[in-house]
Amino acid sequence: MSFVDHIEELRWHIVRSLVAIVIISIVVFFNIETIFDKVILGPAHTDFVSYKWFCKAGRAIGTEALCLDKINLQFQNTELSGQFMMSFTTSFMIGFVIAFPYVFWELWRFIRPALHENEMKNARGIVLWSSLLFFAGVLFSYYVIAPFTINFFANYQLSPSFQNIITMANYYETMTDLILGMGLVFELPIIVFFLARVGILTPDIMRKQRRFAIVIILVLAAVITPPDWFSIWLVAIPLMFLYELSIRIAARVSRQRTKDPGKELTY
Repeated sequence: MSFVDHIEELRWHIVRSLVAIVIISIVVFFNIETIFDKVILGPAHTDFVSYKWFCKAGRAIGTEALCLDKINLQFQNTELSGQFMMSFTTSFMIGFVIAFPYVFWELWRFIRPALHENEMKNARGIVLWSSLLFFAGVLFSYYVIAPFTINFFANYQLSPSFQNIITMANYYETMTDLILGMGLVFELPIIVFFLARVGILTPDIMRKQRRFAIVIILVLAAVITPPDWFSIWLVAIPLMFLYELSIRIAARVSRQRTKDPGKELTY
């Protein structure tokens, strides 16, 4: 196929992905009030399920520090069409999250014809694993990271004279960055698998650079969480686990490539 033909083929994959996202977004839009209040604003409510889990866990170890009494947070809308436009952006974001497996499948369909038969076998199950990792990152961020982040900033005050009156757009952007960001970060093992398969990344390189990777993970965790060590380690530990898992994946790929370059690789 010529370059123009490839662009045309990619265009239709993108169009089908957008159609899937739009269809799901329309369904979400007709239920946006309930979804926004129960899902998007869920971590801003004291009865959110994660706060109950944290409180039970704290009491199990003999402390009330993890129990939440209140969240000092009020919201405001500063634009005339703000709430209306927020309905669209929220619907589209949720539509993308739900449609992620199909969107990734369309992307894979575009890439797949360029691969050799043994390479296609090596990547068997990629859509399933990518989807599971993405949803694991989204759920971890929503139920663990987001509650701690919102709780910290909502109750932090420089002076009793100040009230935390947050714009709706700022809250939504924070939630989106956390949820989508962690969903994409959790794709690390998939990326490592393919980089190791083509020989760009090896387990020896990852082991030698482990110290630098830990520093980067801590910096990343500090950026997306409140500035306290508990929240930072709450994010950093799963990311370190993913890094160690990626080393094992790279090692397995490297062994199989050395033993038999044509052998089918699996996760």
